[in-house]
Amino acid sequence: MTNSSKRKEEIHLVNGGVKQSTWSKAFNSNAVWEEKDEFLDVIYWIRQIIAVILGVIWGVAPLKGFLGIAIFCIINAGVLYVYFSSFQQIDEEEYGGTWELTKEGFMTSFALFLVVWIIFYTALHYD
Repeated sequence: MTNSSKRKEEIHLVNGGVKQSTWSKAFNSNAVWEEKDEFLDVIYWIRQIIAVILGVIWGVAPLKGFLGIAIFCIINAGVLYVYFSSFQQIDEEEYGGTWELTKEGFMTSFALFLVVWIIFYTALHYD
């Protein structure tokens, strides 16, 4: 029996057959992701939340230029990498490898970050 199937069996017994919500699994380090798309959705939405938060901070700060973009990319990729490799401890190969998980939803979060950053920067610091 593989480690993944053994873990699913243990969680099923612990939960008494009760299905957990997606967000309760997202914040539980022992969660079992039965559906691949469910975990990818969590990755996607965490990225969007990070994009909005960092966009507001960068706009208020007032951070400008390439430095702001580079720091966003590092934080966004880094936080998600730590989340899925250390906190969730999933097998990256089930999802196409580390790179596939790292880039999941990245471009949409980048666009959202830019919009929020520009709006807050313009509203607060434009003469």
